[in-house]
Amino acid sequence: MRPRTSPLSRRRLLGLSAAAAAGAAAAAACGGPAPQERGGGAASLRLLTPIFDRADGQKLLTSLLADFKKNHPGVSVQVDYTEYGKLNEKLATSIVGGQPYDVMLMGVGWIPPFVEKGVLADLGTSQSELDRLYNPRVVQPGIYEGRTYARPILLDTRMGIYRKDILAEAGIDAPPKDLTELKEMGKELTVREGGKLTRAGVDILSNDLRQTYLPVMWAHGADLFAEGKPAFDSDEAVDALQWMVDIIRTEKIEDYGFTQKGAVVAPLVQGRAAMMVGHNDMWRQVSESAPELIAEDKIAGFMLNQQRPALFQGGTLATLSAKTRYPEQAKALVEFLSGEKVSPQAAEQRGNIPAVLSAADSDYVRSNKLVSFAVDNLDHAFSEGGVPTWLEIREEFKPALESALLGKSSPADALRGLAEKAEAIIAKGA
Repeated sequence: MRPRTSPLSRRRLLGLSAAAAAGAAAAAACGGPAPQERGGGAASLRLLTPIFDRADGQKLLTSLLADFKKNHPGVSVQVDYTEYGKLNEKLATSIVGGQPYDVMLMGVGWIPPFVEKGVLADLGTSQSELDRLYNPRVVQPGIYEGRTYARPILLDTRMGIYRKDILAEAGIDAPPKDLTELKEMGKELTVREGGKLTRAGVDILSNDLRQTYLPVMWAHGADLFAEGKPAFDSDEAVDALQWMVDIIRTEKIEDYGFTQKGAVVAPLVQGRAAMMVGHNDMWRQVSESAPELIAEDKIAGFMLNQQRPALFQGGTLATLSAKTRYPEQAKALVEFLSGEKVSPQAAEQRGNIPAVLSAADSDYVRSNKLVSFAVDNLDHAFSEGGVPTWLEIREEFKPALESALLGKSSPADALRGLAEKAEAIIAKGA
């Protein structure tokens, strides 16, 4: 594994996330009209958030907003809690109903679609300003056509994760150096008893399929888009999907249905998988379900690598509505939510990575080895999205990937069909 970087470089690496910047400047022509300044007095703001939805998160946000109100005594904040699976529906309903939220937290890849719909205000913040607080790469998902529409709060990654103890039992003292070795090692670590799979050498199914495929694709040297056109049917992308098909169908390292996304306890935690492609939040799951694995130093991360090392980087961004009646107060809330007080605490309660550089060497980051691994390797992170129709296109990934994994189509045919659907969606949205 890559050695830990110095504290200074770790701080420069930490900003990767996506968020909304605070500025009530004129929105881009395609991004909706600029909100009119109304001063910094009383205001009633509506906030939509998918990252404080659990009970502990709601308690934390209530406390944080009390701090915000001390400096903005005339401002009240009505919070609408949701989850990421329902976020798009909530946003769409508010927009169609003519009651958009003043501040909205969104995911990486969401900014271009909502700018094109005229929903978001240009924050008027330069990238150089944001680069002082965040890593430039996490700032990028909030920038569209040269304008800043979001500031980062936290980020989350997908990486290789392995059980040190299971590898050690097989005489393996280091994680795989690339995807070829990962597959070979996975074959060696797979256990079947009476023909039934009892331990998967590599679990690629517990994570969202798209979010598993993309870092594997990036590691193979492929990209999602090139000059606004689908590139995920390239030879390199096909090789990446073939690698996943080999795990399931050729080498029988994992059986389809052996596990599934969203399982309460992942097979890796149970010892039913030796390695996996997973979310950095796995550390929190382990700490709650099997803390002895952390105490005995049995869980660690590794880089997905083939033509290049790659991490999947998602995140949560704060954005400002182009229709808010209170641009100055809403801007202040965006800055607060993406600032040095909230970002680290928001990340910790989610088991994720704080976006602000100043938190790169916090006790929380150092104590969470998957978060720390991600921080050390953020220079190898890639983000999804890139076109205004991304939210529609991404829904087509799962059926295409499943078609290949179930043997209903070849990887090349599955990705070609996916690219054709994406091209049609892009053309329709033009």
